[in-house]
Amino acid sequence: MARTTPRTRLAAGALTVLALAGCSAIGADDGPDGATGDATGASGGTVTLVTHDSFALSDGILAQFEEETGLTVKQVAPGDGGALVNQLVLTKENPLGDLAYGIDTTFASRAIDEGVLLPYTSQAPAAVDAAQHAVPGDDEGLLTAVDFGDVCLNVDHAWFAERGVPEPVTLDDLTKPEYKDLLVVTNPATSSPGLSFLVATAAQYGEPRWKEYWGELVANGVKVAEGWSDAYYTDFSGADGKGPRPIVLSYASSPPSTVPEGADEPTTGALLETCMRQVEYAGVLAGAENVEGAQRLLDFLLSDAVQADIPGSMYMYPVSSAVDLPEEWEKWAPLATDPAPIHPKDIEANRETWIAGWTDVVIG
Repeated sequence: MARTTPRTRLAAGALTVLALAGCSAIGADDGPDGATGDATGASGGTVTLVTHDSFALSDGILAQFEEETGLTVKQVAPGDGGALVNQLVLTKENPLGDLAYGIDTTFASRAIDEGVLLPYTSQAPAAVDAAQHAVPGDDEGLLTAVDFGDVCLNVDHAWFAERGVPEPVTLDDLTKPEYKDLLVVTNPATSSPGLSFLVATAAQYGEPRWKEYWGELVANGVKVAEGWSDAYYTDFSGADGKGPRPIVLSYASSPPSTVPEGADEPTTGALLETCMRQVEYAGVLAGAENVEGAQRLLDFLLSDAVQADIPGSMYMYPVSSAVDLPEEWEKWAPLATDPAPIHPKDIEANRETWIAGWTDVVIG
């Protein structure tokens, strides 16, 4: 259930292009929800949105933007968050589109350093909230935060309760004998949550302890899946009760999707001491054919309509403080109070080394 339940971040697939039908132009200078950026007068034409392959909004949301602006939105999805940035870099002389969405914390510095983005400061009301999640050092305003969430381990409450085994709490707990063969994670080379979790362990333990930690997980029977869907729906017991492993790498926002019909609480929970904060950004692409259209679309991503839709459609937290979260999120999808602290520049400097080191220890 991509984007209607906890999100998948699978490795790159084939290039997908989806053209959405446009509606009549209105020619107004004001953006959606009263936002007025530098993008005025962009009436008619096409704006191409380049996203990761998990981008989704409810039916009618993008049509609203098209009706209000007269622009037609075309979507290009070259793969997961890592594949997205790779393609933006490879095609920067002939960009895939006008606006990129889905550049996350683990790849933000690369997108900035490679010169694939143009500065833009949105005047949408939610831009004030978005600024609280700005990439450190991004003084030009190349990236604008749209949503955020926590990548965390999730547990199957029923599995542990039935066996009388205490649930793990910390990363250290996962190396204990009672949790042997119970954990499934995703490959950081092919999965965005997997990379976030690797970064979290590197931040927690530092050099060279993080490699030793992963060696202990291997000795304790950790399983590695290539993508989130395989881990969550095939290996995790909490998804449908059929998987053999009751601990899975997912999101803090995953548990609300596991409330059984007729029940009043989820069967799973997130381990909030195992999390890394993941922010997703949008940015106008250097060399864009429709810069004004890209700016208006970025403003729209910060509009109340989109921000209110994000929890239900993409299972992330909106950056806007003006929209209400779903009631079940208030109850069962709390954010971590102390996610793993790490600077995007540190991720950029060490990403490939960490992945290579992880591969040596875990895959061999």
